[in-house]
Parts: sequence; C-alpha cells; structure tokens
Amino acid sequence: MDLALMDPYGTNPGPIDGSVLYDQEKHVSSAVWDGQERGALRCHEHTSKLDQWTLTEKQIELVDQAGFGYLRLIPAISLDNPLISALVERWRRETNTFHLNVGEMTVTLKDVALLLGLAIDGEPVIGITHTTCNSVCERYLGRVPESSYTSGGMVKLSWLKEFFSFCPEDAPLEVIECHTRAYLLYLVGSTIFSTTTGNKVPVMYLPLFENFDLCGKYAWGSAALAFLYRALGNASLRSQSTISGCLTLLQCWSYFHLNIGRPKLNTDSMHDRFPLVLSWKGKQSGPTTNRDVVFYRKALDSLKSCDVEWLPYRNMDSTVIPEDIKSNLILGRSKTMLICFDKAERHLPNRCLRQYGMFQSIPEDVQRWERKSRGVDGGVDLSGKMESEINEWLERRFHIVEGDDGADESDYMQWYLRITRKFVGRPISLSSEFQRTNAGLREIARMADTFSTNGLDEEQVDLINSIRTIAHECLRDQVGGPYIVSATPQIEVGKRIRGKERVRRKGTGKRLRKDDPAQYIAASEDDQSQYCGATVRVEQLPLHHLHREEDHSQLCPVDNEVTGLDMINGDVEGENMQLCNADIGFDHSELSHEAGEEGNAELIHAVVKVDDTQLFEATGKINDSQLCDVMNEVKDSQFSDSAKVVDSQICDATNEVGDSELPHVTSESDRQASKVEAEVVLESSLETPQDIAQQSKCSVVV
Repeated sequence: MDLALMDPYGTNPGPIDGSVLYDQEKHVSSAVWDGQERGALRCHEHTSKLDQWTLTEKQIELVDQAGFGYLRLIPAISLDNPLISALVERWRRETNTFHLNVGEMTVTLKDVALLLGLAIDGEPVIGITHTTCNSVCERYLGRVPESSYTSGGMVKLSWLKEFFSFCPEDAPLEVIECHTRAYLLYLVGSTIFSTTTGNKVPVMYLPLFENFDLCGKYAWGSAALAFLYRALGNASLRSQSTISGCLTLLQCWSYFHLNIGRPKLNTDSMHDRFPLVLSWKGKQSGPTTNRDVVFYRKALDSLKSCDVEWLPYRNMDSTVIPEDIKSNLILGRSKTMLICFDKAERHLPNRCLRQYGMFQSIPEDVQRWERKSRGVDGGVDLSGKMESEINEWLERRFHIVEGDDGADESDYMQWYLRITRKFVGRPISLSSEFQRTNAGLREIARMADTFSTNGLDEEQVDLINSIRTIAHECLRDQVGGPYIVSATPQIEVGKRIRGKERVRRKGTGKRLRKDDPAQYIAASEDDQSQYCGATVRVEQLPLHHLHREEDHSQLCPVDNEVTGLDMINGDVEGENMQLCNADIGFDHSELSHEAGEEGNAELIHAVVKVDDTQLFEATGKINDSQLCDVMNEVKDSQFSDSAKVVDSQICDATNEVGDSELPHVTSESDRQASKVEAEVVLESSLETPQDIAQQSKCSVVV
C-alpha cells in the first residue's frame, strides 16, 4: 500500500508496520512524542583520572601483551551528553541499529577495531561471576579492599587508583603483575565496561588478566561492542535516565559518520594516527552554545543523505593499521552474537550494508533472543548458561554477509519507511496540534448547528444530529461544562529555556532575574504549551449596541480573525501581529452599558481566574449587527519590572470581526456604577528583540 494513502498528512511518526519495532511503547521516542521530556542522559565514563596512573616500562609491556596497548593511548575526550542522548533516542534494541530517516546505521566490529584498536576476533569474554571481592582481589591483586570500598562483587575505582597507581621500578615481578592487573581492571572499568554505578567495576574480569598472554587472545573489541549495545538498549527505554559503556567510541563513531555536532579540529589528521579515536585528541573548536537534546533531535529528524558519511575510512592510509587488526577486519561483516559475560547481543551488518560500500536490500527478519542477566550466586560459570550464544560466536566466520549488486534501494526505502520511527520530536508542538484540532471541532459544530435539514430524509437528519452531538460533546468534555470549552496542555516535562533566549525589557540594560515576580521569557516553538485556549459560547451573553468614540492610538491593529495561538506566535499570515507584556487595566469610571427602555443598566460578568501558567482566551463571533458590550480603555503604560499577577475578573473576547472596528467606551455621560475589573500580566512573550525595538508602547484591547 502506498505510504501516502496510509499516512496522507505525513504526520504519523511510525512505525506503520509494527512487526520490526515491536517494543515501540517502551521506547523513549513514545514518551517524547507524548510531551514527556527526560532531558540529557547522565553519561558514565570515568576516563578523567586515567592519566594519574604511572606505568613502568615492564607494565606497559604487559598491557600491550594483554591486548590493551592501543586502548591505553586514548585520552579522556569531553563527552557531548546532548548528542549522545539524541543518538540514544534513535537506537532500537530490536535491531541493534540506529533508525535514521536515511536508513539504519550501527556501530560495527570494524568501527571498534579501527577506532579503539581492540581485537574483534578471539575467545569470547566470559567467565565466573562473583558476589564478593575479598578472595578475588587477594588472589590477583595481593590485597583485600576494606568493606567501604566494595559493594557485592564490585570494587571502587578510587581504591584501585589509591593503592596501585604507582609501582616502583625495582619491584618484584609478582608486585608488578598485581599492579598491572589493577590498572587493567581500572582501564576497562572506566572505558569499555563502565557501569552506571558511577565509580565501581566488577571484579569478575580479574581472572581473565591472570595470564597476560592468554588475556591477549580474548575478543575484547567484540565484548566492548556487546556491552555498548546493551547499554544503548537499556538507555533507549523511556524509564531510564543514565547510560554507560564506551561512550567515547559512540561519540567518535558519530563524528566520523554524521555531520551533526562534529567539532572542527585545529590540528592532527586521521590519516596518520592509530587508533582513529586519536583524531579527535587535542583542542576542538566549533559552535557548541545552546546545543541541547532538542537541537540534536531536530537535526537527526531532518537528516539528509549529504549529512551521512557511509565510508569514512576509505581514504585513510592503511599502513597505519596494525596487521593483526587489518587481517580480521572482514569480521566486521559477520552476522553473529557478541558476548561479554551475561551480555549477548546480535551483530547485524546485513541491515547496514551501505557502511561496507554495498547496496542495501530489504533485510531478513531479526530472530528474537533472550537478554539474560547475570547470576546472583557467586561462583557461577556463565559458559553453561550461554551455550547457544557461544556456539553462534564460534561460527562467526561462516556468516559473513555479502551485498546484492542488483538490489534496488528504492524498494528498501519504501519498506523501511513503513517499519521505522520517522520522527522523535513532533513537527508541530502539542499546543499547536491541540488548538488546531479544537478550532476544527468548533467549525464542525458551527456547521452542524447552522446546516439546514429542509428536504433531507430522516436518516440524513439523524446523521447531521449525530455530527452535532459528537462535536459538542468533544468540546464540552475538554472542561466538563456545557458552556466553556478550554484546554490546558501540560508544559512538556523537562523543557528548559536557554539563557540566551531570555528577552530584555526595553529601556533597561539588565536581564530579568529568575526570581523576579514577572518573568518575560521568549519561548521556543515547542514551548507554546504553557498557554491555554478557551471557547466561550457568546450566544449565551446578552449583547448590546454601544456607540462611543474610538481612540485608535490605544489599539494594536487587528485586521482579521486571530486565534490565541496566532497571538502567541505573533505572526498571522505574514502580518506582524505582536503580543506584548502589559498590565491591562479597566478604569471603573470608564465602563458603561446601554440602558434599556426602563433605563436599568445591565451588567455582564465573565469571571475567570488567571494564574501564572494560564492565559484565558475567549473566542466568539460578532458580526456587523452585534458588538461586544464589554469594551475598555487600555492604559498606556510601560512594562513593569515587577508586574504582579492577581486573581482577577476578566471579560476576554477574541472576536471574529467583519467590516467593523473595535469600539471604545469614552463618553462621560454613559458611565454607570457597574464595574468590571481585570488585570492580566502575560508571563511569557514571543516578541523578537526587533519587535520590541520597533515599539515603545503596546496595548491590547479586549
């Protein structure tokens, strides 16, 4: 079926076909779509103190022998938490890939080998679990940590650094080996196997460091990728707020493949440095101000093919790649199972063939697998629990994916757009969608109310009545009352307004403080949800003709029907409609009503309470023969530094005006004793600094 028929307005975020992304409701993108922002993730990688370790020449030799010589060279790289958080929103644990609007991409074994210099071939990283630290630390480190430094089968990184960061040159070999094992545990615990605990590492890796030669035969790169896949999958759930794993690998992978958030390097070239993560070493420059999760999310939602580098390593000098790494790069195309103790994750290069220079065809369905958790009992050998996963890894060289030269990528993209999540953020804000829907319902209700049923049969009349009833019920249910329909969309949780977006008051040189009574904040297009709309049934109000002089100098121009959203946005079909922060006051002595035949004044009250998160908008219809009896003179006042919001009474009508203009009450002879008071202080303004500069005063007549 054509996508245009399934989603004629192009607003369905997907997936249209849920057979692939079957866990969509658990995914963070569902929460974001519902307006539940979680902000930037807390990124746990603890590389900042690695340079405080002093290694002897013998220790460096043992580290190289164990297979971590290149990982040792990688310095601490400043993490871009918002970028990582936006990438996580695109990660899908059902396929272990990023679902971008150009297709699927992922961090592959080839990326790990080239970026980190770790072995992607060898024995699976698996062993025996431990629930206590004492016996393991005493055997492999020669020292038992105090209870304050341990937690179950984990030991604090600070303890390792405190007692093992310096080894004397003339120390016995046994002491040197213990110090080196402590360093290796600290190294993997702060980089490729960093945990969400913040400062601890499991001691279960220590037995793998017992023999440094055997240690070098493990597939540490494959284990690092399994760990990262699991961390990405966990962080992509809507209930999570942290992420661990080798985030340096993730961030640098993004730098190489996506032109989003990529810094400009002042020095050093990627062509003569190995591992390739070192290409981002040193001082980096580039615009980073105000780049939050929303910024990167929008960039990924609008990603274009020209922003993607499918083959970032093709121009590099292959002579810088060590032979043992180069000879195993073919495993980057192995469809296999990655293992790191209890973490087993599928490596699916067949879903990302363009990262290998091949045409992408429609991939086969992903076989679901059980994500097992570590055994709680000490001394459990996980090899027995993960026999099938280990067997799949052992057959890794028999499952090298090949491309199809005749593949039609247009067929792939048509299939892909049906099964993927196209948007994470809403193209239109929740408040805009609500007000647009509400306006549509009002129009449907109006048409049904005024539709002539003359000449219609009974079935057609019943249909019109059903439409009328449904429309009015939908409008009424939004507030639970028959006369007023309002809605208060919730402000998106976690939405933060950047400091540079604050608007300075005209005539003052200072920025408003956060704790000022009145805060004038320029909201972004996604922040409009803090305003609420309301519909007042004007036909319930007695309307009268009032004849009075018009003072045009106190009016902001209103030339057409203006909704509350239009006033907030400040732009109606190209007109520069401005909504100013103002105290709108009504002088008691200047409000009058037209007296009836008996000379008795009529008083109309519309009482609405306005708090600091709501702006009441009343909309109604007024034609040439109907004029609002609630008119007012707006005081010509400047913005107040401390405008006070009070519970007040307001008669607020945003009217559809025909050929007439809004009248004012100015006649002294018509003043009556009746009073209507209203003070409205708008908490937020969407005026641009240019709009503010163009006007010294702004009044709004209601």
